[in-house]
Amino acid sequence: MSEHIVNISFPVNENILLSLKESKDEFTSNVLYLSALLFYRKKKLSLGKAAELAGLDKIDFIKKAQEDEEYIFDYSEDEISGIFDDVDNIR
Repeated sequence: MSEHIVNISFPVNENILLSLKESKDEFTSNVLYLSALLFYRKKKLSLGKAAELAGLDKIDFIKKAQEDEEYIFDYSEDEISGIFDDVDNIR
């Protein structure tokens, strides 16, 4: 299956870039990363697709999220208990 790339552009006031102290490329990269993170959190993209949108591989996406103190794996206490119970049962 061939992939088609779609170019999307939108205007941003230069004041925003100056306020953020970011270049156009840095801003674009951050918008893609933050969008990917949001879509992942809302369960609209898988981890792999979110990483792809951010222009990263899965491991680098996870590392960047950790550096930004963003949690990729957001489990409830019950889910974590279940995971540890499963591990205990394997032993």
